[in-house]
Amino acid sequence: MTPHPRTRRRLATSVVASVAALATPAALLATAPTATAAAPTTAVTAAAGDDAFYTPPATLDGAPGTVIRSEPSAFYLDPARTLRADADVQRVMYVSTDRNGERIPVTGSVLTPRRAWSGPGERPVVSFAVGTQGLGDQCAPSRQLNAGTEYEGGFVKGLLSRGYGIAVTDYEGLGTPGTHTYVSREVTGRATLDVVRAAQSLPAANLPDAGPVALTGYSQGGGATAAAGEIAASYAPELRLKGVVAGAVPGDLKAVAANLDGSPYFAFLGYAVAGLAASYDIDTDPYLNTRGEQVLEELEGQCTVESVARYPFTRSTTLTEDGRPLTAYLDEPPFDTVVAEQKIADGRKPAVPTLVTQSLGDDVIPFKVGRDVARRWCALGAKVRFAPNAAITHVAGAAASYPESFAFLEARFRGIPALSNCGAF
Repeated sequence: MTPHPRTRRRLATSVVASVAALATPAALLATAPTATAAAPTTAVTAAAGDDAFYTPPATLDGAPGTVIRSEPSAFYLDPARTLRADADVQRVMYVSTDRNGERIPVTGSVLTPRRAWSGPGERPVVSFAVGTQGLGDQCAPSRQLNAGTEYEGGFVKGLLSRGYGIAVTDYEGLGTPGTHTYVSREVTGRATLDVVRAAQSLPAANLPDAGPVALTGYSQGGGATAAAGEIAASYAPELRLKGVVAGAVPGDLKAVAANLDGSPYFAFLGYAVAGLAASYDIDTDPYLNTRGEQVLEELEGQCTVESVARYPFTRSTTLTEDGRPLTAYLDEPPFDTVVAEQKIADGRKPAVPTLVTQSLGDDVIPFKVGRDVARRWCALGAKVRFAPNAAITHVAGAAASYPESFAFLEARFRGIPALSNCGAF
């Protein structure tokens, strides 16, 4: 049944409010590390004038993780940019590789707490893969951290408060030229690992060059983290990876697409079409009508809150040339192969202990999708702990997963043996 227009407006407003709430000062100040007041007039800025930083050189040299350039930046806890996290922040551009193994420029951020590390051994580095930011270059996390508008800033602050160095990738095409290759499994996984290499080699970050490492992310970031965990042993074997935390993993894009079409979060399906088309060089024009082409073009310039607000409950049948839903194309070439290649735990597994979190009431990533990623990894022999929670909505599921995620990371860095619950879920 189609919701009454008034009900649809209320639902859309609620969804947008939930997403936007993660970027409010109240959310950003939860579990905050020490912050210092800073006058906005003297703060490092990320405005139109920073475009030169995101413009890559004409040629790229060096192995994956090689730093191309860096500059001081900042992480603000509020959009007014009055509270600055007590950390040294570097914005970086580094070398990664695309789906075909070709060098690409990717930007990101490296954050180092100013207080001394008090845990065992060397200070760890956590690669934090962000959730859906949008497709516009202005949505890059390295820009949003500096602007005080990164909606996952609360989790970043939680990592800082525990003394971890943090490496945050912007992913391919988010900030740098080209379309962001949203949910392209191998590309996002490589960028997530290569930003750690960049962080460890960056003198200004003052992080150990061979210290312990962990990967964490939720939603789009959960997929990137899961992908990185699967390829780490072969792609970046020198990293001392201790653990992986992957939340709300979009491990089966076909099932996720069916859930998103016509939902409040239709924009995420549009992002996936644009991102995978860019990654696989697919021309979408033959499949979309005029309205569909317009929507895709608009999405490529937007960030998450704007896109969710503009396209709630959109049905893809209104955007395709032949009136079929986008999901109908996923069983046909070239889309069947493209979607199949994004599947997580499809013969690949992390080589280190892994925590998978998933909310029972997730309205973006169906519970079964996240749980089945954990089950498939277990069947492949991975050491997995699956941690469901009872949160209602995708956004609430992120917050509900934080305590267990932090505890898991701390245990891995302290060398506490990991417990698997494979076979119990």
